[in-house]
Amino acid sequence: MAKRLTVFIVIGLLLGIVTGLAIHGWLDDGTPAAAARLKDVAGYVSIGTTIFLRLIKMIIAPLVFATLVSGIAQMGDTAALGRVGAKAIGWFVCASLLSLGLGLILVNAIHPGVGINLPLPPVGADAGVSTDAFSLAKFITHIVPASMVEAMATNEILQIVVFSIFVGVAITAVGDVAKPLIRAVEALVAIMLQITDYVMRFAPIAVFCAVTATLAERGAGVIGQLAFFMGSFYLALFILWAVLLGFGFLFIGPRIRDLIRYIREPLLVAFTTASSEAAYPRMLEALDRFGVPPKIASFVLPLGYSFNLDGSMMYVTFASVFIAQAYGIDMPLGTQIAMLLFLMISSKGIAAVPRASLVVIAAVLPVFDIPEAGLLLILAIDHFLDMGRTATNVIGNAVASAVVAKWEGGFDPREPAEIEPAHAPAHVPEPPAPTSFRH
Repeated sequence: MAKRLTVFIVIGLLLGIVTGLAIHGWLDDGTPAAAARLKDVAGYVSIGTTIFLRLIKMIIAPLVFATLVSGIAQMGDTAALGRVGAKAIGWFVCASLLSLGLGLILVNAIHPGVGINLPLPPVGADAGVSTDAFSLAKFITHIVPASMVEAMATNEILQIVVFSIFVGVAITAVGDVAKPLIRAVEALVAIMLQITDYVMRFAPIAVFCAVTATLAERGAGVIGQLAFFMGSFYLALFILWAVLLGFGFLFIGPRIRDLIRYIREPLLVAFTTASSEAAYPRMLEALDRFGVPPKIASFVLPLGYSFNLDGSMMYVTFASVFIAQAYGIDMPLGTQIAMLLFLMISSKGIAAVPRASLVVIAAVLPVFDIPEAGLLLILAIDHFLDMGRTATNVIGNAVASAVVAKWEGGFDPREPAEIEPAHAPAHVPEPPAPTSFRH
């Protein structure tokens, strides 16, 4: 099933490219009326993508809650929870600094903004990206949910993680009294993964609609105008992939090569939909088949979605300096290092904000006297850039989960990377047997 789904996603991507460019070439005559028509067509075509992403959002909250609570309960004690959490956060901080620093080095080495010769908007122009949600103080208080129902209704992953940790620790503390609840939570895991299998069958259609809508509205020209910047950024991402996998090799050895094979389906889903949420359910299953213990994956992965966005970290430094280069603004090394540290702190406060990377960039530019209107240079191609950085986020979290699993005693036996369609287990294991995503 997984292999067939991957093939169908690739077919959907290719058909979307052809269809989108054909629609744009057919309807575009350079007039405002044509642009309006293309926008309407893109809006209707993207309905398929919107439905798919809503289906994903439908399962994310209960899946995160169930897997995280079950994983914590199986750890057995709060000391193990604190140990795993400390190792995960330590890895996330180092990976974020690596991503930010590598982005800074490469954008200075490649100089994608120098001599770009594009007409820049007025300095006072509005970039159209709100920074209202950008507040470290607001983020710190926002971590704690005022209502678990509200957190689940709005898919606030970090708040769900906090509540789930409380529930999991409490289950561990009360002991045998909570065994019926553990069985219920494990049954919920099996049910949500079965629903995931149903939802993922719509992924190729969603990919086709997303690519068709984007290219129908904007055409291939939007890529050509900033092709060097896009190429430079993707080169930087590939280098980051190599570095992350290289560090992964240092800790888990040759097995890192198999990791990419196991996560290729969620990686492709993340790239083609530009949505980390779309890849989350399949990532849990892929890591489990690879051998990451479920109690590790179900704890590290949700944290990674809030604190370990390696592709996004690289993008904010790369794009910020690119805009400065496009304006001809000289940034001394000390200023760039200060920007890196500012981004390291501030970027942790916008994990749940829509178009989070753009929000961070819009907030940091005025701090370093770079016109915010420069953000308009990259808005048109942001979707194509988002595809790459989202896939990189998936790679980063997969490596983090595997490394933490190695630190915590090693891996479970591997299962085949390709599996048949999922089916709910005939029974739910009795605690304290390890929770399993295998089905």
